[in-house]
Amino acid sequence: MQQVVLASGNAGKLREFVRILAPLEMSVVPQSDFDVPEAEENGLSFVENALIKARAASRHTGLPAIADDSGLEVDALNGAPGIYSARYAEGAGDEANNRKLLGALRDVPESQRTARFQCLLVYLRHWQDPVPIICQGSWEGRILFEPAGSEGFGYDPLFYVPEHACSSAELPRDLKNAISHRARASALLLEALRQ
Repeated sequence: MQQVVLASGNAGKLREFVRILAPLEMSVVPQSDFDVPEAEENGLSFVENALIKARAASRHTGLPAIADDSGLEVDALNGAPGIYSARYAEGAGDEANNRKLLGALRDVPESQRTARFQCLLVYLRHWQDPVPIICQGSWEGRILFEPAGSEGFGYDPLFYVPEHACSSAELPRDLKNAISHRARASALLLEALRQ
C-alpha cells in the first residue's frame, strides 16, 4: 500500500483524504506523525501555498505528498480575503473574520455580493516533482447580510448557496461534503490519480 503524507495536521482533512484515497489503496498519514515543521505560506496564490506545503512535507518525509489551500473570494472586494481567508482578521478566529467581512460589505447591495470558495489540491510524487498534479474546485454563492446556521466553520454561516436556498452552515454535512469546493477538487484528484 502506497503511503502518502498529508501536509496538514487537521484531523478533519485527514479523515476526508483517507476516505477519498481508499479506493486507490493509498495510506494517508498526517505530517504530524513525522514532526514536519509548519511551512511558511508566503505564496501569492492558492496553488503556490499548496505547493509550498506539499514540497515541505515531501522533502521532510521522503514520501509523496498531498496539500490543499483554500479560501473565500468576494468579487466586490477584488477577491479578498482570498489566500488570507483564515487570517483575515489578523488571526483572531472565525467570528472576527466574519465580522470584518460583513463590515467590508456593509454598503454593498445583494446583487453585488457574489463570492466563491476556492480549493486547490496538489499531489507530488516526490519533493522535486516537476509536474505535480494540481486540481481546482470552486463553489459559487454570495455573502449574506448576517450569519445563518450552526453547521460548518469559517465563512459557512455567511455563504449563501442559491441552489439550496440556505447558507453553507445550514446544509446537512453529507450534502455539503458532496457539493463543496473541496469535494469538487477531490473528485478531480481521484480521477487524475486513477490515470
